[in-house]
Amino acid sequence: MATGSSGDLLRLVFARPREAARLARQVLAGEPSPYDASIAHQALGVVQRDFGDLSTAVTHLRRALKLAEQSGSVERQSDVRATLGIAIVHTGQTRAGLAVLDRAVADAEGVPAARVRFRRGAALWVLGRHDDALADLRVAVPLLRKAGDTIWTARALTLRGHVELGLGAVQRADADFEHADRLFANTDQDHDSAVAVQNRGLAAFRAGDLPSALTRLDEANRRFRLLGTPMPELIADRCAVLLAAGLPHEALLEADRELAEMARRNGQATRRAELLLIAGHAALAAGDPATALDRATEAVALFTAQRRAWWRHHARLLLLRARFAVSGHSPELLAEAAETARRLTKLNAPDVLQAHLLAGRTALALDRHRASTAHLRAAANARHRGAALSRVDGWLAVALLAASTGDTRRTLAASGRGLDLLDEHRLTLGAPELRARATAQGLELAELAQRACLRGGRARRLLWWSERWRATACAVPSVRPPADAEVQRDLVALRELTSRIDQARATGTPTARLIQRTERLERRIQDRVRRIPGTATTGPRARLDVTALLDALGETRLFEIVAVDGRLHVLVCGDGRVRRIPTGTVAAATAGVESARWVLRRLAYGPGAGRGLFDRLRAAGESLQETLFGTAAELIGDGPAVIVPPGRLQAVPWAMLPCLTGVAHSVAPSATAWLNAKLAVRPEREKVVLVGGPGLASRAAELSTLTGLYEAQVLRDGAATPARVLEALDGSSLAHVAAHGRFRADSPLFSSIRLDEGSVTGYDFERLRRAPFRVVLSSCDSGSLQPVGADELLGLATALLPLGTAGIVASLVQVNDEATVPLMLSLHDGLRRGGTMAESLAEARNEAKDDPVCQATAWSFVALGAA
Repeated sequence: MATGSSGDLLRLVFARPREAARLARQVLAGEPSPYDASIAHQALGVVQRDFGDLSTAVTHLRRALKLAEQSGSVERQSDVRATLGIAIVHTGQTRAGLAVLDRAVADAEGVPAARVRFRRGAALWVLGRHDDALADLRVAVPLLRKAGDTIWTARALTLRGHVELGLGAVQRADADFEHADRLFANTDQDHDSAVAVQNRGLAAFRAGDLPSALTRLDEANRRFRLLGTPMPELIADRCAVLLAAGLPHEALLEADRELAEMARRNGQATRRAELLLIAGHAALAAGDPATALDRATEAVALFTAQRRAWWRHHARLLLLRARFAVSGHSPELLAEAAETARRLTKLNAPDVLQAHLLAGRTALALDRHRASTAHLRAAANARHRGAALSRVDGWLAVALLAASTGDTRRTLAASGRGLDLLDEHRLTLGAPELRARATAQGLELAELAQRACLRGGRARRLLWWSERWRATACAVPSVRPPADAEVQRDLVALRELTSRIDQARATGTPTARLIQRTERLERRIQDRVRRIPGTATTGPRARLDVTALLDALGETRLFEIVAVDGRLHVLVCGDGRVRRIPTGTVAAATAGVESARWVLRRLAYGPGAGRGLFDRLRAAGESLQETLFGTAAELIGDGPAVIVPPGRLQAVPWAMLPCLTGVAHSVAPSATAWLNAKLAVRPEREKVVLVGGPGLASRAAELSTLTGLYEAQVLRDGAATPARVLEALDGSSLAHVAAHGRFRADSPLFSSIRLDEGSVTGYDFERLRRAPFRVVLSSCDSGSLQPVGADELLGLATALLPLGTAGIVASLVQVNDEATVPLMLSLHDGLRRGGTMAESLAEARNEAKDDPVCQATAWSFVALGAA
């Protein structure tokens, strides 16, 4: 390679890294001059530093420096030292790396000096020394611009954007990232261009626009994969977005996966520390403070060894928050939290808010009122500036302070302001899953409001505030997914794969590869749906009008079960008023539900499905009734009744409670959702759809009788394909689907109903133009819902309710296929006589055979909604 073209090799490193490495090896395979050999080793060092083995990178760069010294070029030596210095910093040897960078700056002049200063600025940014990094960039950027050096100017603007993000200046950072993106677009720097897209995604995240952030990060990841350039920074950014979207388990999984990959390829120690920090945050948000403590402890040690004070203080804050979650408050924790807040304030770090919140909470727990007031007031300053989620925490500080003094009015006002901000944030999200999970951010605000209402003793106010943050995703229609051909193709491919898996299992063929392909497809569908932005048409949901609710109830009574600090309260709505009756504990109810569901499953499929097991079920029902309703059970009477449980108690088989066994009752995710269902408009045209899926022991026998009772479109015996079933369901007045169901607690919207040639999922239901007005799902687990967020539910039913489905009958556990048939026939007999779903299901239960399996099957079904 001639000296005149040697610079092309270094430019190629960030355009096409793999090609640059190949060409560098070709140069070294020949007889290059020391100058050209120095460039080749430097190129290999950069590729290894950023995408491979860090120790190999340092070896190449030290060799490049020796060759540069042999060449006699001072400029070459300075350039290599700048690259070597950053690599040494990334190994964790901060002092040595900065010394090499300082020598490089001292030796360079003119435009090369600007490039060297940029790289020292990059090292200082990695170390969290933002002001020092800006000082280098103030010199470098004007010189590079004046020289017309497009590529290095764009790199310097990118770095300046990152520094500004570290100081909380999101708008200035995005402006720099956007400018850099435009500059890179006019070059062949493919890797740098992909980094620009990644940075725009990071800025969108910091501004609170999660769909845009996910879209840009996924696009950057696609480009990096094509280039073969793994980017731990991208994983860290994506994990941060997932965490903000209420997906901490996914964030932790991705961070841990990348940490293992970095260890395998001996990646940068600096990036490892940063990933440990984000993994710790994810573990804490996922309710695993012990893991968070482990990750934070290791991150603090690494940042300390690397002399990265800015990062160390952030990791220290995480460690203290994890300690608070594991061990509670202590005077020592308060002192350390206060010191961390002081240090973060000095660094002008945005996370100082969290440090003050932690110190304030700890001081409250210790009854240190002066300290708690000082720290919470400092945290409250964030409520008027920054992204929505940061301002929410500012209002949380105000609410905590007001609650500590017993100021109910101010507590409710601050909680309301914080939840309003979270509503604004949720409306930027189009995916129902993300909107539901994002409510977790407001859980503490909602709980503070509920406690304040309990202190005030006003049941009506407690109902309003309990509804304020309950099942919000069920009360607002989801954003219609765009006509995304790729998602549609993937959903079709997913159905085909599930069908092939079923066939393989039936013949004993291995399924591992098919399952892997299924998991990849599910991730791709999930990722694309999550990118859907919110629209103004989603609008904030109307707040519950308690008077309108009481008017709509008529003779019906609504029982909303509220959990506050582990205790249950029933709010009885009816006769024009709201009454509160304290009952049992959440822990007792949860244990009782699990025991009852186990017995129901045994009665459906297990051995020994006899009278003794059924008597045990009756006893479990009596115990659950006392825990859930207490004396409120006496107010149910002959019904009808509406039950609104908290999300964590949605799986209760309500009919097994003696007070509800023979009573018409329905269940709703919230009073607001029930009221919406009550007001749903019935289709003008009757359109009945009957669907029979494969593999049922009963062979969907009820359909033969139902076919003679309705003028219906019947899809069965191979005709019930996903495409035909979805087309038939769209806008129907009544749909009966007899098919096996599968509930997915790990990914509720992939819960499915098995049909011919594949399954349909919640994602398929979301694409209906109009959901069926009434739906009977006689398949197993079709009524199961997964609690997420603050008090949200995800599953097949929650995909249908916001679209206009007014009533659903579905099972909460596995059911006996043959015992289901007569129950379903009795249900339809009631529907044809004009009964509601709840009334018809109650009659069907009463007519069930006096047989343990038949009774258990009847108790396993629930009516959801109001129709």
